[in-house]
Amino acid sequence: MAPGPLLLLALCALAAPARPGPAGDGGWRRAGPAAAAAEEERCTVERRADLTYAEFVQHYAFLRPVILQGLTDNSKFRALCSRERLLASFGESVVRLSTANTYSYRKVDLPFQEYVEQLLHPQDPTSLGNDTLYFFGDNNFTEWASLFRHYSPPPFGLLGTTPAYSFGIAGAGSGVPFHWHGPGYSEVIYGRKVLYFPDRWWHATFNLDTSVFISTFLG
Repeated sequence: MAPGPLLLLALCALAAPARPGPAGDGGWRRAGPAAAAAEEERCTVERRADLTYAEFVQHYAFLRPVILQGLTDNSKFRALCSRERLLASFGESVVRLSTANTYSYRKVDLPFQEYVEQLLHPQDPTSLGNDTLYFFGDNNFTEWASLFRHYSPPPFGLLGTTPAYSFGIAGAGSGVPFHWHGPGYSEVIYGRKVLYFPDRWWHATFNLDTSVFISTFLG
């Protein structure tokens, strides 16, 4: 399949806003409203709340992205991903950070609590990707199994594929420049969307707020 049109995935801008205040942001927006990047009003990605699997395969799976609403209930997983609870459970765990450029050239290992308290702050959107470190992918699934077992992935799979998770947390203004990979879903746990992206669909990511997210890659 040829690469599709370019798509910017503003990770916190593609569905209904999260509830404001401590209960809605899980304690992640600690720097106040100024920590959020500006949001564009226009979004051309179609939203579906009543999609059947047959419709998904026919209209989206191999053709174009779609924002999916109401597919799963991850309220328990969301509660476990609050700032307070993640620090209590995994603060001393070592996480691997990657640079935010397309190929993540540099990796840095440090305790999760150190990352949250020292590096998880609003970024200048003009900063270079190789100057930005953030936590996405490179997960220790054994160490974090007590968290991941509570996650309910989107139910629509593709024949012959196996889902693989990529969990992460990133500051406002961070992201990854245009790239492509296999098909999958991106769900913001503290944010506003579940988005499906087809195979080799060019896209970039930009976190409008401090975001806790998980992607399900179908490979």
